[in-house]
Amino acid sequence: MRAALLQLGRYGMTKRMIATLAALCLSDTASAETLRDAITEAYVTNPELAAAKARQEALAEAPEQAQAAGRLTAEAEGTGGYNRFDYGKGGSGSITTNLPIWTGGRVSSAVRAASGDVAAGAEGLRDTQAIVLQAVVGAYADLLYAQQAVAVARADIDLLDNQVAEARSRFELGQATRTDVAQLEAQHESAISTLAEAEGTAAAIAATYRATVGHVAGNLETTPPAPAALPATIDVARNQAIEGNPIVRQQRLASAADAARIDQQRAEYNPYVALSGTYGYAAGQGQSDGSSTAIAGVTLRIPLLTGGLVSSRVRQSEAIYRADRFGIDAAERDAVRLVETAWANLVAAQSRVQANVRRVEAAELALRGVRAEYAVSLRTTLDILIADESLRAAQLALARSRSDVLIGQAALLRSTGQLGPDSYGS
Repeated sequence: MRAALLQLGRYGMTKRMIATLAALCLSDTASAETLRDAITEAYVTNPELAAAKARQEALAEAPEQAQAAGRLTAEAEGTGGYNRFDYGKGGSGSITTNLPIWTGGRVSSAVRAASGDVAAGAEGLRDTQAIVLQAVVGAYADLLYAQQAVAVARADIDLLDNQVAEARSRFELGQATRTDVAQLEAQHESAISTLAEAEGTAAAIAATYRATVGHVAGNLETTPPAPAALPATIDVARNQAIEGNPIVRQQRLASAADAARIDQQRAEYNPYVALSGTYGYAAGQGQSDGSSTAIAGVTLRIPLLTGGLVSSRVRQSEAIYRADRFGIDAAERDAVRLVETAWANLVAAQSRVQANVRRVEAAELALRGVRAEYAVSLRTTLDILIADESLRAAQLALARSRSDVLIGQAALLRSTGQLGPDSYGS
């Protein structure tokens, strides 16, 4: 609480406004919710992210299924029934096994393709995670601004309460007119209306925050620390985007998987060799003994004519692979575009923060000066109203620009592939 009050003091707010803001926003410092708290909660409980993780777990079974085509298989079959014209009751059973010993590359290429799909899916999951976490940061930033807007509106009402009381006293002493009092009373009622609007907006944003993060928000940490993974320069950011953006990486891995599918289709031209064996037994009523059979052999399958099916599938796979290569280039360009946009927005937001800090300091100094001069009849009530409005606008602009910095940081981290559950400290 002490650090937050000192920070507000640097912006030059009056003591009463500082106390009001402190009571509203920092009443329980220990319970202030940090941005990392929100990210951690969403990472564990967000249903969209949980669904994406489950889909990735399902996709991770594909290589195992592809390997099964090259492993020993066995199946049993049995029948039983009654024949009134033959021997009555009877039945039979058999066990058949098959062991591929050479598949012509069918299994190995299928496994490589499936493994590539799993790796590409993991990058897709990472992008989904970044989308969710960016939404969390955005909800946090919006709610933080809304809470600060409520605090500013209440502090403004508190300030105007004193100003109206002072104007009424001056009116009774004949040092102010009824018009002066009415102007301040009108401004006071306007501030009450502004507060009602700010509280309604904050409630609506809090609902969005709850849906995104998974719990009702309390007081938010007013100055979240900057993430350590932010790139130092725009060139570093571009390189990180090309190498680490999950969409770019997903496209590259999908391309590798489709290259394996070309080999998988070409393998259909090759022979297939497997060992096979069957054991069967049949018995019927009226027979002294049942009969059994056992067969072992080698299965050889050589494609001779496929009606053009295999060659068509090969050409299809090659065309898909070419499209993937173009897709990689498009993904890299888009990643660089997103990085440059996020960088520009973040730099602009940081500049606005610095300018608005100075604006708040100047507006607060101006208000104090106008009030002092009003006390000796050198300023009018209108001057006070203008100065008060200027200070409130400056405070809101500062709060908005700080929220914009949080949003810009998250956008830059996502575009470079650095936005994750540990991006905002441990």
